[in-house]
Amino acid sequence: MKWFKKYHLELLLVLPMTFYILGFTLLPLIRTIILGFQNRYTGKFSLSTYQALFARPDFLKSISNTFVIALLSLSIQIVIAFIIALVLKQRFHGRSIIRAIVLMPMGIPTIVSGIIALYVFGTSGYFNELLFKLHLITKPINWLTGNFKGLLIIALADMWKVLPTLVLLLLAGLDSISQDIYEAAELDGANSWQSFRFITLPLLKPTITMAVLLRAVDVFRIFELPQVLVGKSVPFVSTFAYEEYDIGDLNGSGAASTILLLMILVFAILWLKFVDRGGSFGNDS
Repeated sequence: MKWFKKYHLELLLVLPMTFYILGFTLLPLIRTIILGFQNRYTGKFSLSTYQALFARPDFLKSISNTFVIALLSLSIQIVIAFIIALVLKQRFHGRSIIRAIVLMPMGIPTIVSGIIALYVFGTSGYFNELLFKLHLITKPINWLTGNFKGLLIIALADMWKVLPTLVLLLLAGLDSISQDIYEAAELDGANSWQSFRFITLPLLKPTITMAVLLRAVDVFRIFELPQVLVGKSVPFVSTFAYEEYDIGDLNGSGAASTILLLMILVFAILWLKFVDRGGSFGNDS
């Protein structure tokens, strides 16, 4: 009672968020996991739902597509965002305007960005028109198919939408590195590449890890862009779970959602264990 009287105000302030997390996050999550382990028809606990899922080729395809789009998107986004952040770190005329242009996609809804990608990469889109004018193709290319081309277009559309967030994170990390460190390295005879490798990358490693994990959570559960761009021709685990829910198979949807959660956790654990384990990138000595 003494403890309660001492911290009663803090408890009252924390209660709304606690109820929110319990009611809208933890309880639905637990319920979803339980549904995956229940038989759809009898309600008894079993692995029948998972056995049925892994016997379906479309679900196995959704898992492989999800891994491919995650690795492809993260690779492209981190590299491009890093390059843009390094450029915006420099002082030049018009830097504020360039920063504003880079941040513009942040205010555009994901559905709208998917429609913009349709205008660009559709069969009669601007990209095919450009290839026509350059005499590189003689007939339109269907970029939004169920093969690697479709995955690449989804990755590019996703990159355009989320690039501002990554650029801001990396730019904040770059700005936090003291210029005195670079000046001291320059006095010791370090060139630009050595400063980048032994100063910028090691000190930016926590920021890169945070950016990768934040984006990994989003890209593994990518949903709107595939629905707009390719529909059901390129299944992902998130879209598969939604379609199972849409047809009334709550158990199959719960099992697919649980597998998606495990995929995200496995990626995060592997990244933290084998990549973010101290030392600099590519040089742990």
